[in-house]
Amino acid sequence: MDSLLTAAASGMRARMEALDLVANNIANTGTAGFKLDRESYNLYVAPEALDPDSPAPSTLPVVERNWTDFGQGSLESTGNPLDVALAGPGFFAVSGPGTTLYTRNGNLSLSPAGVLTTSDGYPVVATGGGTIQLQPDLPFEIASDGTVKQAGADVGQLAVFDSDRPGTLVKFGRNYFETADGAALATPAAGTRVEQGKVEASNVAAPESAVRLISLMRQFEMLQKAIAMDGDMARQAIEQVAKPS
Repeated sequence: MDSLLTAAASGMRARMEALDLVANNIANTGTAGFKLDRESYNLYVAPEALDPDSPAPSTLPVVERNWTDFGQGSLESTGNPLDVALAGPGFFAVSGPGTTLYTRNGNLSLSPAGVLTTSDGYPVVATGGGTIQLQPDLPFEIASDGTVKQAGADVGQLAVFDSDRPGTLVKFGRNYFETADGAALATPAAGTRVEQGKVEASNVAAPESAVRLISLMRQFEMLQKAIAMDGDMARQAIEQVAKPS
């Protein structure tokens, strides 16, 4: 396989991975608390790079890794007392299936038993552990520090944790995260306000992502043309060699 064909095929594969990532970002533009993913490119250096006489390509473009942009999304007012948003760094802690999950999606609900949960039914973790129990038929307030009050009494406080190594958080579903090593976050978020009646929108900028998607598609098409040209040149070379003199 010649160098042009190999390099173009590697570039197409990298663009396909990037297209999947950008398409997923666009699909979650309306998902509360969603954090967009980005890719980092690099060059794969083959062992043949040490041999200057090797005809094989020694470097190929690849997507080295994906990473999540934890930038703040806009806070949108809903007027729903069960909606809460974080203004600043950090995550709400929730009891997921067999592990503690973290999310920026504060679109909360009350279970039939009055337990404060996420829209997916995961109980919200209170500071110090446990859940937050409310009377479904009584109004309640959530202060900027996450303290939940009902009938003039403190019911609990929303646990909000931060990570000093956000890169160790991996996505779980659309808008949840878990730690890569399974260890629970223990650092309370400093300076973060909890705002009731609001939700944090996705931090995906739809126009930017659309431009990015078009750019990737054009790059993919150019690489396809390069492969087609390589095939034409190979065919012409064979025909010239095979042509009787």
